[in-house]
Amino acid sequence: MLELRNVTKAVGGVDHIRDVSLQLEHGSLNVLLGPTLSGKTSLMRLMAGLDRPTSGSVWFDGKDVTGVRVQDRNVAMVYQQFINYPAMTVYENIASPLRVAGEDKAKIDREVHRAAELLKLTPYLNRTPLNLSGGQQQRTALARAIVKNARLVLLDEPLANLDYKLREELRAELPKIFSETGAIFVYATTEPHEALLLGGNTATLSEGRITQFGPTISVFRKPLNLTTARTFADPPLNMIALDKEGTDFVLEGGVRLPVPQELAGIPDANYTIAFQPHHLSLHKPHKQAVSVKAKVLVTEITGSESFVHLSFADARWVMLAHGVLSFEPDEMVDVYIDPRHIMVFDGHGNAVGAKPRKAA
Repeated sequence: MLELRNVTKAVGGVDHIRDVSLQLEHGSLNVLLGPTLSGKTSLMRLMAGLDRPTSGSVWFDGKDVTGVRVQDRNVAMVYQQFINYPAMTVYENIASPLRVAGEDKAKIDREVHRAAELLKLTPYLNRTPLNLSGGQQQRTALARAIVKNARLVLLDEPLANLDYKLREELRAELPKIFSETGAIFVYATTEPHEALLLGGNTATLSEGRITQFGPTISVFRKPLNLTTARTFADPPLNMIALDKEGTDFVLEGGVRLPVPQELAGIPDANYTIAFQPHHLSLHKPHKQAVSVKAKVLVTEITGSESFVHLSFADARWVMLAHGVLSFEPDEMVDVYIDPRHIMVFDGHGNAVGAKPRKAA
């Protein structure tokens, strides 16, 4: 188990990581999800031993490794900007950790070819990295991490520079590739879509803090706070502040949205409701759904889907709809909100009805 205990990392008096506690089990896939500068890379460097925390401690399998150098840990790390040895062939790049470990020639050859086969590098084993495409160079770096058989594998946005098709293939393959090793697998990304595809567990980060940690689908569907919900939304989360009156939330223009049955007992007060873009629709999805008139700002067509940017009261929303839609700017359209899919947050940004718990 990798355990971070109340870890803080300050640089120049500014906290890059703030009071993070986290436990990651062997054989687990763990996604660090957050926007740029949320602390993902800083946290991975602390896990690897590249940096030492300002306060708190890092433990591995019951041993305090806070001061242990990265060279003395069994860690593999792959960055978005791939790092290979330019004078070596692809074969030798992949084999390098095994040679350092003193493995015999037969094992090196077997492991290199296994990794090369997984990452579709077999035809390129005799080339040098400068004679490869960017995607092939990144796959070489990934193959080197695979053969190292590290107990902790850290991947810092490793697929960001690859073409779409290869990125999708590797997203599906990576969990399978590493699951057999029993290693702790940590994958950093800015993309909620990527976290959902990878599965496993997800820790959402904001301004150096972990706002929630748990099974990925649970964090996505049941965020404990508004910060987590916004981190796990792309396109951006739709939100609006409103008042609860009896059994309804009251929107602009007197439109009344039924309060979800499980929240019927919450007091009358001001709340923020939020919902994902695909839960806003042009057609009534359920008998309890209510329509509001919203103004079209712009429509983005992306092949088989359309993103319709809308204005309602003081809120800006995005609707994700199937098909090619054509609206004129400033056109008024009826859109439906389904109360079954709304999230409700109090004045402090905490999910109403959620049981508060620590990030780890």
